[in-house]
Amino acid sequence: MLTVALPKGRIAKDTLEIFGKIFGKEFKFDDRKLILKTPNFTFLLVRNQDVATYVYHQAADIGVVGLDTLEEQGLDVVRLLDLKKGVCKVSIGMKKGEKFDLNKPDLKVASKMVNITKRYFQEKAVSVEIIKLYGSIELAPLIGLADMIVDVVETGATMKQNGLEVVADIMTSSTYLIANKNSYIAKKDEVLDIYEKINKVING
Repeated sequence: MLTVALPKGRIAKDTLEIFGKIFGKEFKFDDRKLILKTPNFTFLLVRNQDVATYVYHQAADIGVVGLDTLEEQGLDVVRLLDLKKGVCKVSIGMKKGEKFDLNKPDLKVASKMVNITKRYFQEKAVSVEIIKLYGSIELAPLIGLADMIVDVVETGATMKQNGLEVVADIMTSSTYLIANKNSYIAKKDEVLDIYEKINKVING
């Protein structure tokens, strides 16, 4: 019996479809329910940001979560497989027409991804002030709160609509199948079995 943590929304739907293909039956959460029990699995519906936490603390054996979230949280879990879904980039955005100049003093960067941002600028040996925001990050450069933002970009449309443009990409992200380290040892056969089945569906 494996417990699987899934993030609410499209990724959960995509993942349950993969399970459906593997086992030849429909996996679906009832309206507003957060737990789905089947003979071999218990699926938990959680917030995207919480998936790795559930897996890390072994409340779930395996989970599906974006690489950007894994990199941001830095929790020690086993990365089993790139599911090649939910592909996006973590990018730097600035007001359209502004120069991306890392030598400028007192740079301010707004982001909800503080650790990824910190690492990127440390690697460039650039000192920046990071302002943590939880939403509407595009506003920050428009009203002078920050020089630039670091955010997840799928098409770049949101930035464009708000008069910003992508000036650099930090990383490409997609969804990953992850496992708890202890579960990976204690339930190795089950974990590897589902890993191989999912791998077959994704990579043919």
